[in-house]
Amino acid sequence: MTAPDPAASRFGTDAFYASIGRAFVAMCAVPPVLFAIEFVDTRLGGAFEQAGGIIPRSPAGLDGIALAPLIHGDYAHVLGNSVPLMLMGTFLLAAGTLRFVLSTLLIAVVAGAGVWFTGDPGTVVVGASGVVFGYLAVLLARGVVEHSWWNIAVGLLIGLLYGWQLIGVLPLDERISWQGHLFGFIGGLVASVVFRRRREERDETVLSGSMEES
Repeated sequence: MTAPDPAASRFGTDAFYASIGRAFVAMCAVPPVLFAIEFVDTRLGGAFEQAGGIIPRSPAGLDGIALAPLIHGDYAHVLGNSVPLMLMGTFLLAAGTLRFVLSTLLIAVVAGAGVWFTGDPGTVVVGASGVVFGYLAVLLARGVVEHSWWNIAVGLLIGLLYGWQLIGVLPLDERISWQGHLFGFIGGLVASVVFRRRREERDETVLSGSMEES
């Protein structure tokens, strides 16, 4: 395995734009997968929702912590999550594949566990909105955590586009799992700290840039 190119983290370099492009292409594969799962689930009469959804405080619903983000209630639900997943996921993935995978797993587990412990026992919760809110939290916090002007700019952009969705962490609509939104956001904040670029990595990027420009 080769070490990541430090220039890919430095705004304005060819490696940086290439990294963004590759990440976008990769994230474009997510919506078709989610729509394909929903297509099969529809043909099976919603069997995936019952088998793979989170059922709060029920041992039978524990597997939903891993499976629920892949399952949705209908096509509109898939579409509503696909666009922010694709856009925000692009910025996260461009910063490193391993960090992206680990952050996604942490967010999904925290969101799913939060729903399982605090949700209404009479419900079945599905959807990737917890992951969406986790991505939102990572992008909003990463610039501050990593002292990166580029990530601060990304956070401001995402805040302008999706900041209004933070109202979703409040229990305003009984049809929506606000617990998944809230704990997904918390998971994203934790991921932004745990999987941040370390000081030595940032110094390496700056040093690499200085050497290339000299």
